[in-house]
Amino acid sequence: MTEVNHRCAVLGRPIAHSLSPVLHRAAYRALGLDDWAYDRHDVGEEDLDAFLRGLDPTWRGLSLTMPLKKTIQPYGTPSDVWAERLGVANTAVFDWEHRHVDGLPAVRLHNTDVPGIVMAIGHAMACAGRSGDLDAASSAVVIGNGNTASSAVAALVSMIAGHDDARMTVVARRPGRNPDPARVAALGGCARYDETTIADSVDALRDADLAVSTIPGHAADAVAAAILADDGFRPHGVLLDVVYDPRPSALIKAWRGRGGLAIGGEEMLLYQAIAQVVLMTDPDCDDMQAEPRWSMLETAMRRALEEAL
Repeated sequence: MTEVNHRCAVLGRPIAHSLSPVLHRAAYRALGLDDWAYDRHDVGEEDLDAFLRGLDPTWRGLSLTMPLKKTIQPYGTPSDVWAERLGVANTAVFDWEHRHVDGLPAVRLHNTDVPGIVMAIGHAMACAGRSGDLDAASSAVVIGNGNTASSAVAALVSMIAGHDDARMTVVARRPGRNPDPARVAALGGCARYDETTIADSVDALRDADLAVSTIPGHAADAVAAAILADDGFRPHGVLLDVVYDPRPSALIKAWRGRGGLAIGGEEMLLYQAIAQVVLMTDPDCDDMQAEPRWSMLETAMRRALEEAL
């Protein structure tokens, strides 16, 4: 049995459902990293400090899911614009050569959820032969206003902000509850920002070029029902539903049923994980999507994800 010299893991609570080990282990096999291991650990907010203090220099990085994406902030330094703007990180990369006085390593914090959303949508549009539509996109809608919604707003604003008529709309049960999406949209240069209620979701989605649903499980079923009840609803944009269980979701079925292009959260999961693998295995990489490594990782990790699902 090969000795493990490099360790990574995904932390969160609950964590048993996480597919991150499937993706990262497939990447290690593709890269020939036989002495790398990736596991999952049930860690809540109150457990994070003790977990970090129990690590040794074999640890290279962590994937962070709820509820730890903000809890990790005091332990590291934002190392990309998204982690800095959002105050949310899903990736921690350890630098053991630079330790703090308390013995903990320096930690670089990244947010790969944002580029993961951008790449998932871009891939779907390219596969559909609609890259030109993506370039022309100027209106975007995000369903939900939690932490994932902030990442979705950041991603979509980066895709539409170059247009003078760019408009971002957030649809939520309680508009205004979280100020972060509006703040992130303004930082991204989107001058037109609105929030509305779930009851008005169909009207908001009708003209959207890009849409992302960030609410969990069956929470968007009501939106799906409203779409199906509206005989005149014909989506022209692309929808990403970040959930991947059930697969496809009721929202995706409804969107496709009305002739629209829709993808599930497994696409976002894939691309954010590829970026994590690169950051953890090659933290000084200056071209994350350099060929042929990126293409090899995408092929291997997509195959493993499809088999797991």
